[in-house]
Order: sequence, then structure tokens, then C-alpha cells
Amino acid sequence: MAGGKASARQKMINLMYLVFIAMMAMNMSKEVLSAFGLMEAKFADANVATTDRNDKLLEELETKGTENPKEFKVPAARAQQVKIASDKLYKYLETLKTELLNKGGYKVDPETGKLPFEAMDKTDILDEAWFTGDRLTKKGQEVMDNIEAYKTEIKEILATDESYRGRADVFDKTFSTEKVENKDGKKIDWLAYNYQGFPAIASYTKLTAMQNDIKVNEANMFSLFLGNIVSEATTLNNYKAIVLADKSAFFAGEKFQGKVVIGKYANVPPTKLVVQGSEINLGEAIDESGAATLDFNVGNVGEHEIKGEFTFIENSKELKIPIAANYVVVPRPNSATISADKMNVVYRGVSNPMTISFAGVPDNKVTANAPGLSKVGNGKYMMKPGAGREVTINVSAKLDDGSTSSDKAVFRVKDIPRPTGTVRGEYGTLKMSKSNLAKVTVGAILEDFDFDLKLKVNGFSFKVPGQPTIKVNGSRLDSRAKAALTRAKRGQTVQVFDINAKLATNSGYFVKKVSPVIIEITN
Repeated sequence: MAGGKASARQKMINLMYLVFIAMMAMNMSKEVLSAFGLMEAKFADANVATTDRNDKLLEELETKGTENPKEFKVPAARAQQVKIASDKLYKYLETLKTELLNKGGYKVDPETGKLPFEAMDKTDILDEAWFTGDRLTKKGQEVMDNIEAYKTEIKEILATDESYRGRADVFDKTFSTEKVENKDGKKIDWLAYNYQGFPAIASYTKLTAMQNDIKVNEANMFSLFLGNIVSEATTLNNYKAIVLADKSAFFAGEKFQGKVVIGKYANVPPTKLVVQGSEINLGEAIDESGAATLDFNVGNVGEHEIKGEFTFIENSKELKIPIAANYVVVPRPNSATISADKMNVVYRGVSNPMTISFAGVPDNKVTANAPGLSKVGNGKYMMKPGAGREVTINVSAKLDDGSTSSDKAVFRVKDIPRPTGTVRGEYGTLKMSKSNLAKVTVGAILEDFDFDLKLKVNGFSFKVPGQPTIKVNGSRLDSRAKAALTRAKRGQTVQVFDINAKLATNSGYFVKKVSPVIIEITN
């Protein structure tokens, strides 16, 4: 990406931000989300500028093809093929970006002309659209098919001339879609590695970055067809210093660790290196690839700049190449986020869904423990409390520097509230005819309870004034209860009480006494 007709500054921007994007973590602060937005804006501006330069290169090729057809007619035709293939994938990626914005409900601010970067933290938009389990959805496969189609077209053009082999190798590396090894050493599909589980702004920026790759490749190929690649590659003026941070965000108090390299890792020994106003010992900092290792305190929370310069000797003169980059320092996490999905207490006798996370730490590095707590998914847990009035949940997280941070939260444990008895689905004091009462079902409900629990009635007592109390098995009046009911007079009240109810999903749990139902006879 450091070759072609793109400006030296542009090549630096392209390489620098591609590295930053690849190293962004999933759990990000608002500052980092905003930084992604700034990167996306840089890429978008670069794409506009590169498109203009590419149009001029193509125009120059077409002119040369007319003036000198023997030498440039075929290259000009190939440039047109590159243009068609590039525009096709570029426009397709633009549709993906539009779909991402529409599904997320993100809109450009009419006053600032910017997207709501800090609000674009959803990770499920592309996850649901492109992935299903370990496989790709129809849409996900469509994305890969379009990328592969573009690669095939460009490779076929590059295969027409042996002198293009070097450009073909660079193209293969830039647009490789081979499986990628993750931090756990497992190889996963390229699309999942780059887009699954990332915030919307990160995915949006990556799509814009891929568009930038397309434009830069187009520029390089046009230059190749014009015969300008050799001169572009042999002067150090076409190289820029690039900061490769070990990670894009750091905790307060940590040391910044990363590398500064020149262009394509050109192994050209500098005569001087200055970073943040201090001269670096070249013997200790420069490795065999030409990269300089950086090691300094990152400072306070917030966005910071890295400034400096490389000094080289070219044509017996000093050539100074500036170093300019940004990084973000975020607060070190010291508290966990623990919340019950349905309430601020947990209930005995039921499975209480909970979400447990640790700010800035991925789920696979977070551990939560408590009596009755079990993990059921990414950040999702079920709590089944036992005896006692409180339960303590302890959470620990392993940070990137190897240290551990921990926190805890105490939840109240409450019993399921007292159920309310029902007759014909109604409760309290009712009016009903004897004939209707003889047919009803006695039930029990939990009023205004956050869990949708079903109660099963196994028996109840039935009392008619002047008649003995009748114990009924089941949820309907038996023959004895119906016989007593026939002797009830109009205006009298009969009672359904001592209702025996159990949880349908946990018959071993002791349900509190059910409130009775009073029925006034209307005939």
C-alpha cells in the first residue's frame, strides 16, 4: 500500500489505521468508539482523494493508448478492466454500509455531517445478518462471493504478464481471505475474525478500509501499467513512519508498547530517531526489519499524540520523515457490572436470569461464583438461590497485563409472594349463579409477579353456610360439594379456601398459603 500514485502522507494514513483497526478490542469506551469514527472519516476522505487521482491516471493511460497504441493500448484496456472490477466491489461495500446504518437506526447529524460514532456500539447487526452458529448466512456467503469474484478478476488481469508477479503477490496478501488464527490459537473464518462480535462503528470502518484497499490497489495497478512502480518504490520520499501499537487502548499507569516502522518495513538504517522530544538509542531500538521499539509511559486517561521523526541519509543529504500517530488511554477497570435481568432481587424456587460482565474485559476472561449460580451463555447466568436472605456474587477478571481485578455484589433473596385464589379466573369477592359455580375451575395466580409461573391446584375446602366444610381433591367441585351447593340460598356467600397449590415447574417448593375466594349466590 506504500506504492502507486497515492501521496506519501496518504500511504502512511492507510497503513497506520489498518493496524489500529485490527487491534481494537470488543469492549470499548466511548472515546475509542469516537476514535473509530475519526478513522472512518479519514478513510472516507482518502477514498475521495484517491478516486480523483485514479481518474487522472486512467485518463493518462487512455491518452497514451491513443498516442502510442503499440506500447499502451493493451495496458489501457487492462486498466479499464481493473476500473470495472474495482467499482463493482466498491459499490457493493457501500450497500453493506448503508444496510448497517439502516438496521442500526444510525443517521448522519444534519448539522455536523457526522455519524453518531459513540452510539454505534451494537455488535449484533452483522452477527445476525452474516452469521448463524459456525456457518455463514445467505447474506454472509454473498459478501464472501463478491470479494472472491473481485479477487479472481484482478488476478486474471495480473496473470497476463510475468512482470506483474510482484504486484500479484502484494495483492494476494492485501486481500487474503484465508482462515485466521485467533488469540486462542484456533483458526476461524476470515469474515468471522474480522466482523463477528465487533461494534457497528468498527465494522463500518473496516468496510471503508476495504474500500480504501480497493482504491489503493487500483492506483498501484494503474501506476504499474504506466511503468511508474519502480521509480515510486526506490526513493525514501515515498515512505512514511507508521506506529504499530501493541494495543489501541491502555489503562492509566501502563507503559505504551509498540513499534515505529518505515513504509513497507524497508530495512534502511536511520541516523537518528526522536520520539516525544527524546532521542532514542538506535543500537537498542532498531531491529533487523528496520522497526524501532517504543517504550514510554502512556500518561493520563484520554487521547494522546505520538510525535517524532526518523532521519536518513539519501543522495548525501539528510532526509527527515515525521512520526505522527494517536492512541487512547482508558481507565483501568475496577468494578463489575452485575444486574438481574428482571428485578433487583432474586427469588427462591425459580431460575433468575442474570447478566454479569466486567467493564473493558471480554466474557471469556470473566469468572463469576455464587451458591446456585451457573453460566448459560456469553455473560448470561442463572441463579437458583437456596436458604438464607442474601446471596453474594463474586466476580473476577483477568486483564491484558496478566493481573486480576475483582468485585462483588450482594442480592436479597425473597420467597415467591403469596398466591391469590381464583374461581373462573376471577378473584376476591364474586357474584355467580349456582349452575355456573358448579362448573368452574379453582385456580391460583401470582399477581404482578415478574416471572410467568404456572400454579397447579391439587385441592381446596368448600363451605356453604349451614353445611359442613367439604374437602375437595382436584380443581373442580366434586359431587359432595355440588350437593351442598344446591342447598345454598340466594344472597348467601360460599367460600373456597385452603387452596392447595404447587408450582408446575417445581413441585418441591413450598408455596405460601393461597388467599380464599368468596362467592355470593345470585339465584
